[in-house]
Amino acid sequence: MVRTVVAAACLVTSLAAQAPAHSTATGEWPTYGGDLANSKYSPLDQITAANFASLQVAWRAKSPDGFLSLTQPDGSEWSADSKTIFDELNRLDPKRWRDGRPPFVQNYKATPLMVGGTLYVNTPSSVGAAYDARTGALKWVHNPKSYESGTTTMSLRWNQRGVAYWTDGTEERIYWGTGDGYLIAVNAKTGRPVPGFGANGRVDLMDGLPRAKRGTRDYLNALTYSVQSPPIVVKDIVITPAAISSLIKTKEQIPGWIRGFDARTGQVRWTFRTVPAKGEFGSETWSDGANEYAGKVTVWTLMSADEALGLVYLPTNTTAPDYYGAHRLGNNLFAESVVALDVQTGGRVWHFQTVHHGLWDYDNPAAPNLLDITVNGTRIKALAQLTKQGYIFTFDRVTGKPVWPIDERAVPPSDVPGEKASPTQPVPSKPAPFEHQGVTVDDLVDFTPELRAMAVKAIEPFKYGPLYTPPSVQGTIARPGSTGGGNWQGAAVDPATGYMYVPSRNAFAIHKLGPPDPALGSNLLYMQTAGRNPTMPEGLPLFKPPYSRITAIDMNTGDHVWMVPTGNGDRIRNNPRLKGLNLPPLGGDSTFSGPLLTRTVLIYALTTGGKAGGPRLVAYDKATGKELASVDLPGAAIGTPMTYVVNGKQYIAITVQGRTPTDVPELVALTLP
Repeated sequence: MVRTVVAAACLVTSLAAQAPAHSTATGEWPTYGGDLANSKYSPLDQITAANFASLQVAWRAKSPDGFLSLTQPDGSEWSADSKTIFDELNRLDPKRWRDGRPPFVQNYKATPLMVGGTLYVNTPSSVGAAYDARTGALKWVHNPKSYESGTTTMSLRWNQRGVAYWTDGTEERIYWGTGDGYLIAVNAKTGRPVPGFGANGRVDLMDGLPRAKRGTRDYLNALTYSVQSPPIVVKDIVITPAAISSLIKTKEQIPGWIRGFDARTGQVRWTFRTVPAKGEFGSETWSDGANEYAGKVTVWTLMSADEALGLVYLPTNTTAPDYYGAHRLGNNLFAESVVALDVQTGGRVWHFQTVHHGLWDYDNPAAPNLLDITVNGTRIKALAQLTKQGYIFTFDRVTGKPVWPIDERAVPPSDVPGEKASPTQPVPSKPAPFEHQGVTVDDLVDFTPELRAMAVKAIEPFKYGPLYTPPSVQGTIARPGSTGGGNWQGAAVDPATGYMYVPSRNAFAIHKLGPPDPALGSNLLYMQTAGRNPTMPEGLPLFKPPYSRITAIDMNTGDHVWMVPTGNGDRIRNNPRLKGLNLPPLGGDSTFSGPLLTRTVLIYALTTGGKAGGPRLVAYDKATGKELASVDLPGAAIGTPMTYVVNGKQYIAITVQGRTPTDVPELVALTLP
């Protein structure tokens, strides 16, 4: 073991000579995806397939959300009967949470950063915290008390994915956005607000946005503007995402402009109008002046950047409302697009729209992966954007030119009054889709003839067809749905091979439209409405497996290398109706936790298969997808794992949920004994 530690330390030392001051090559993890390219890769190799099963929990730290001392906006203490934030939120509104759990349970999904021996993270309530990377000792907590403004946008559970780090070589800062729409800057050493940044360490992100009113809520009583993903810091510019509600009752909405803020002062350096104003490039893709009132169109997820090129890459989302577009006819640039901006000016360099006139909530859900590949003998600085619909769009990240042809293919029309769906949608010729697309009878579960008959009957009341079949008054089965395909956890890239590892889910959604309830005071003609789903008895699946998977793709050729289901599907296969059937691995045993790559293995979290049947962290062979080893986790993973070295010892850190509904979720670090 001593030889292994020394070897790892020597590797880090040798790589540090060529690496930036803070990088995965120095054993740190300074950004959400490890680097600005969102690779989720570290060259560390102390933890291998041979010793992975020997990993032990080095330390566990409960989320600060479990022990905050809460106050009201007027400074008074919350109820004396409330011992924790959980107690108080349940006291204030016990019926708000569908499953009886407060908003923080199961949602501590941030991936921590590690710089200089300290882990930095934020919690669902927008609280920032720092921990000693070796011991887990709490160094500081900064509580902006954003929860006093209300529930975060579009969420029954508050939501944060991480923080950003910046240094000029002397000063170090941590930035993050809050559930009530502020950008926070604190001293990385102390957690105290930076006095010269905005107003005592915070910038109001709603300031200057048309139709933005602080504290306003959507018709489900959540805030209309939040930040739920970490900012990205490039060349002393902080660029923030935004979560703007798509649950709207009026066609007028806050636009999701992307802005660059000075990392030192918080002043706005530039603004990119994601909904272009009259006369601006892209405004011609909006009909009847809809761009003057339409909103959302932002980046709610992660971004990536190429610092050498001076470009930041935006994966944008749908304009609101998500499923009915008669109030925003046209292709709707820059919705559901990949947009490359000059990081110093905010000027558009190139763009590509991945969905025209979106009607399916097919937001580009994750940061584009930046990788260098060799295609037909030509070296290309590439960008790969995974999507909810199961495609990967691949471009030269300098010019925006597609690496492989992207065809415009005819798709079904809409039959909803007023709607004009785009007649075509872009389809990449390579790589092949990494997830099932569309619905046919042949796609339905066929474990037994009886189950197939049940599934056929279940879908009879609904409209269904190929990918991009529009929403309907009848109710359309969309596959993948908005939580299927790829999502915010994104993919990982191995720089040595050009392989891209993509987790995905075989999940569907029902898109049903109807006139709004008059009591809402809506000016929309149609809205997404509640309705029943096609259901199978006893929770059995509607479609064939696998229900979750990882696909490895060689991005030099665009070919799939392997695909493995993530998990055995124990919950499904234990159903009495399936007793005695010889079923293959079914998948379906993963959360939205993402992948982590090291020099030696691919790491991914599953909810089943541990020694007692519980959650575990799994090491896969990068070349074949074979499961090599696993280690039990104290709770199901919520966030994406990361890895780092402290004092010559490699650790893996990940956030996990509690074992019971009242357990406080934890940040857990594992290392070799």
